[in-house]
Amino acid sequence: MDAKGQDEAKRNGILKSPSTNGAGGRRGSLYANLQLPTKPRRPHIPDGEDMGEENPHDMFDGEYFPKDVVQNVLNNVKDKGHRSHHVFCQLDTLKSFNGNWEWRETARWVKFEEVVEEGGKRWSKPHVASLSMHALLETRKMLMEGALLLDLDVYSMGELTDQLLDEWIDNNHLDHKLRQYMREILLRKHKHSHIPRPKAEKGGKLETVASTTSLTSMGSHGSSTDLEGLVAYDYKPNSAFMKKIPKGAEVCNIMVGELEELHDPILAFIRLKESRTMEGVSEVKLPTRFLAFVFGPKDFANSREVGRCIATMMIDDVFREVGYKSRNLADLIAGLDEFVEQVTVLPPSEWNPKIRIEPPQKVQSQMHRRMSSAQLIGYKGDDDEDGGHGDDPALAMSKIPCYGLIQDIKRKLPWYLSDFKDGIHIQCLAAFIYVFLGTFTPNVTFGGLLGQATDQYMGVMECIFAAAVTGILFALFGGQPLNILGSTGPMLVLETIIYNLCKDNGWDFMPARVWIGLWTSLIILLIVFFNLSSAVKYITRFTEESFATLIAVIFIVEAFKKLFSIETDYPVNFNQKEQVDDCACVFNCSLVNNTMEYFLSSNTTTTSTIGTNLTYVFDQCVNNTNYSTTGLNETECNTFREAEWLCSPLYSADVFFFSVLLFLGTVGIAITLKDFKLSTIFPTFVRSLISDFAVLISIIIFVVIDVLCGLNTPKLTVPDKFQPTRSDRGWWISPVSDKNPWWIAVAAVVPAILSVILIFLDQQITAVIVNRKENKLKKGVGYHLDMFVVAITVAIHSLLGLPWYVAATVSALAHINSLKKESECTAPGEKPSFLGCREQRLTALAIGVLSGAAVFITNILKVIPMAVLYGVFFFMGFSALRGMQFVDRLFLFVQPVKYQPDLTYLRHVQLYRVHIFTFVQIACLGILWAVKSVKIISIGFPLMVLATGLVRKIMECYYSQYELSYLDDLLPGKSPEKPDDKETIIGRVNYAFDTEPVLAVNGQEKKPVFFVDEQDDEHKLNNATSHL
Repeated sequence: MDAKGQDEAKRNGILKSPSTNGAGGRRGSLYANLQLPTKPRRPHIPDGEDMGEENPHDMFDGEYFPKDVVQNVLNNVKDKGHRSHHVFCQLDTLKSFNGNWEWRETARWVKFEEVVEEGGKRWSKPHVASLSMHALLETRKMLMEGALLLDLDVYSMGELTDQLLDEWIDNNHLDHKLRQYMREILLRKHKHSHIPRPKAEKGGKLETVASTTSLTSMGSHGSSTDLEGLVAYDYKPNSAFMKKIPKGAEVCNIMVGELEELHDPILAFIRLKESRTMEGVSEVKLPTRFLAFVFGPKDFANSREVGRCIATMMIDDVFREVGYKSRNLADLIAGLDEFVEQVTVLPPSEWNPKIRIEPPQKVQSQMHRRMSSAQLIGYKGDDDEDGGHGDDPALAMSKIPCYGLIQDIKRKLPWYLSDFKDGIHIQCLAAFIYVFLGTFTPNVTFGGLLGQATDQYMGVMECIFAAAVTGILFALFGGQPLNILGSTGPMLVLETIIYNLCKDNGWDFMPARVWIGLWTSLIILLIVFFNLSSAVKYITRFTEESFATLIAVIFIVEAFKKLFSIETDYPVNFNQKEQVDDCACVFNCSLVNNTMEYFLSSNTTTTSTIGTNLTYVFDQCVNNTNYSTTGLNETECNTFREAEWLCSPLYSADVFFFSVLLFLGTVGIAITLKDFKLSTIFPTFVRSLISDFAVLISIIIFVVIDVLCGLNTPKLTVPDKFQPTRSDRGWWISPVSDKNPWWIAVAAVVPAILSVILIFLDQQITAVIVNRKENKLKKGVGYHLDMFVVAITVAIHSLLGLPWYVAATVSALAHINSLKKESECTAPGEKPSFLGCREQRLTALAIGVLSGAAVFITNILKVIPMAVLYGVFFFMGFSALRGMQFVDRLFLFVQPVKYQPDLTYLRHVQLYRVHIFTFVQIACLGILWAVKSVKIISIGFPLMVLATGLVRKIMECYYSQYELSYLDDLLPGKSPEKPDDKETIIGRVNYAFDTEPVLAVNGQEKKPVFFVDEQDDEHKLNNATSHL
């Protein structure tokens, strides 16, 4: 290296390797700049020359850390002109065609590498670029020895070429005799794969695009105008591919070639001061900001690999930003060194470099590379997603009355208008239809069961009306409108207990229920007033998943129960030898009050046959749904309007088995189409559309099949009149009744407390599940506001004689899953990333409105087979179980260790301890199921849900907080530090520029690097090693 080169190296803060051209070094020798342990240096006082050093990152210094340099660049260069953008990289290779040179596009990068396959017409599948370590080191060496032009202010390719050639010649990288030849090469036409060659060009009739004469006429320094031959007459930008490139992206053009006239490889890296559109050079019509030229002698295969290394680094988030903000060569080399520090090397004996690596499902965040050593202490990274909510400021306890409610209103009010605008999307239409059918059918079923339990005081019509009132109010004013309020099993148990209590004591049920509802509403308002909803921060994933799994399993089990109940009404003959000629007259006892009138108005004399009088028939109907007698023949039986002549047993095997097919088909098609977006068939938009409407498409298909087959399958039945189920009650319930003693108004507080516990847990556990961090909700939570709206709806429902509705877990999960959105503009090979959910109020509002209007669309609803709706039930429960950590841990029991997925908690918690944690959760789930199923103790279900939180607290005696941070959420105030970790973690800080000694994190005094205590342990100095 001559004196000029040494001065240049010092000015840029770079130590060049000894093997530079003209220095007697061997060509191809690579130096990784490894720093070996040495003896401690003597204390040294910097002299005047050291004090005047401009660049603190001089690699002559033994304390060179690339990460420190990179962070210095990223944090200190903040001007607008060096702001980082997305970069599209295009690699053009110098090729000969019909005796003429041309730049042919051979590879490109948006996020992953794509190469042109043989033949030049097909792009390869996007894949992760696999680089060799030799090529990376060669790239580093060539950057240090090559030309670096930062913030070059040019307006055309011709002007850029002239300045580049001047730089190469001035630094003895290129013989001046080759100037004209290289200029002609650099300004050759660029051939892009998306443009087919003209027939004349294929036949070899095309002339040289940029002739020697035209190049010579421009002189040695050329003009600033574009060359005529640079742009092909048939050039057209690839507008279709532009959709895959992020908005605001700029281009990095990389040109590589091999020339016989060159004896040594040369490289130039150029950053323009402002991005310029160089038409004809890039495949897409985007401005160019970076250019890299790599030339080598004939058979120098590394030129292409060096170009690939530069393109891959420019796609890297950190190096790209360093490229934009680099102030000199030292910064750029530090960026490369930091990139190499993050590289993972694959051993050649265990990997074939020709294999193209599939892009990952999720790309790791590079945030840790931007952090200082002190910030990295305690940083968990991407693999440890914290879904807990204990640190949510919205759940902070406060002594100020209504503080939580006021903060919820302030948090949600700015988003209120957008809650309606964001709902104007086709995905919301699909979610609305799916969730409506998934919630309306349970409401009808719940209404039938509630009518039986309360002697029809509250039946199907009341449940439909309640769904409308609650849905509309909560959608308009709720804190989390993604929640869907509906009927739940525990609420049915509570209503049954209240009715039986009133019936046994001879009280009027509906007025007494009003007092219970008003007390319930008042207690909930007190909870809101004293900010007690903040207690939900003690609900962890353990309780959430136990509760959600129970509800999801209930949906699945009930779907099968309802399906097999069809066989009761339409039995199947499994005994082929059984006779089917026994017939009887069957009376329908549901209208037993009218039977006397039927007999008295008939002209037959059959009373002596069936008994001495008609009282016998009524007595038999008391405990039976139907009453059959063989005392009447078919003619006599047909004279009774409420009787039917049936041959027992009446078999209808086709109805039951056809219903099973409808059920399985609905579930199978819904699941298949829901996952259709993960396939590779059709464009992304079509796949997403099919996936969004998966349930609706499945329902339509099997409704059409059912209509075409014409079988009498059971259909959805909806009341066709808007009136109470019982004719002796109205829509307004007075709390005063002559049958009830005065003290009921006070005593109602006792069952109200139990009701509050049930409503609070049902509502808030579902809200916690919906608001989990992995759902990426942006508009904030509203736990206090939710409870306030629920208190109002409970009071309204009590006065209207409607059942109380709370958040339905499975319906809410189905709602939020159907509204999940993914990135639309993705780079080739990049998997769509989950962006969050469409947080809006329109779908919930539309569900409430249509529930109330269901009585007016009975002609549409009655064509839907119940088996199809049972399939929707199953799909909702199945979808709710997807993605639960508890379900994933269940599969670990039956999976061999070598086939178990690479789950985060398996990396940090021993497998047998994971199994024990799962066993405890299974036991809790079993107890919850047992309490729910036994009617005598089912009222204690909410207390059992609370008990799961106590079990979770007890488990802290066996599991460390570090283990629980992976298996569950940490309770507020807990830290995930390892209790047995005795290692001292000291952040490496660059103390070279500190004027005074600094205390590290563990209280140990650290001195500047120029001060060395010879009594220090030798191994402490051996650790100070630079990796490159």
